[in-house]
Amino acid sequence: MKISTIVLTVLLTVSFNQNISTHCHMSIFEKLFGKNQLAKKQDQKTNNQEIEKTSEMLDEQLFWSIVEKSLENTNNQDDQERFLVKEIEKLTPKQMIGFRLRTDKLLYDTYNSEMWCAGYIMNGGCSDDGFEYFRNWVISRGKETFYSAKDNPDSLISEFVEGNDFYEFEGFWYVALTAFKNKTGKELYDYISDDFKTNEGNYPNFEFTWKEEEPESMKAICPNLFEKMWN
Repeated sequence: MKISTIVLTVLLTVSFNQNISTHCHMSIFEKLFGKNQLAKKQDQKTNNQEIEKTSEMLDEQLFWSIVEKSLENTNNQDDQERFLVKEIEKLTPKQMIGFRLRTDKLLYDTYNSEMWCAGYIMNGGCSDDGFEYFRNWVISRGKETFYSAKDNPDSLISEFVEGNDFYEFEGFWYVALTAFKNKTGKELYDYISDDFKTNEGNYPNFEFTWKEEEPESMKAICPNLFEKMWN
């Protein structure tokens, strides 16, 4: 065999072995670090993308499906809050904003004297902030509970739990804010368009149709809650 042929054969063999070695090392590297690197790149992409202001609420069916899933997979508020944050993080930034806007709209729709009466009875009193947290709790109990309570707050007797002194869920109001911050590094409030009006700052005025010092006026609105929970 000619010397040149021998040299060529050796070079090809070395090159082939190096390629196999490199491929093997890359495969091992990818198995160990590939997923983490990909996730990191995706997070960087989310953090760097342009986010536009919006007043578009999240599709209501999707909103309620997330809430219902949180109820199915948890059995206390702390776990439900964490679960909701993780689920909302799966949405696009616009949808995350939309989750908060949908929540605000539902809060707006239940800002009335009758719902406040239910909150007052169930919590043994109900301040302005307490009324917000109470309605967040109502939303967190799912679509059926929410709309039943919207039509008739006394229906919340179905959510009564012996030994439970408070029916509030402040954290529910902030799950979208937390998820948005986690995924984008930005503040969700900065991306709510000014034309979104069904929020806390634009609640309608109303006159109370009940008084604590007149228990019968409360009983007339929420007879079952009053009978079970007042005093």
